Amino acid sequence: MYAVIRTYLGAGAKELFEFLEKRNADVEAALRTVPGIESYTLLNTGDGGTAVTVCKDKTGTDASLKVARDWIQKNASHIQVKPPIVTEGPVIVQIK
Repeated sequence: MYAVIRTYLGAGAKELFEFLEKRNADVEAALRTVPGIESYTLLNTGDGGTAVTVCKDKTGTDASLKVARDWIQKNASHIQVKPPIVTEGPVIVQIK
């Protein structure tokens, strides 16, 4: 398995995550299209937020980055936010 973490900070991040919370069903529907998705978590940190995606392989996490970027461009382009900090790598342990 492979995971990618996207962290949004700074100006606009809080507004983005408030918007994502209101549109959580749409976000979930978009991410469910990612091939090999194992789990997706979106958390609001109060001043921004983090998305954690776990897929069967890197191909899936790469697809998740594109799906997330496209969804934000299509639905939240009115919110100016810096690109996320992206951290990724193979999963060592996952507890379900």
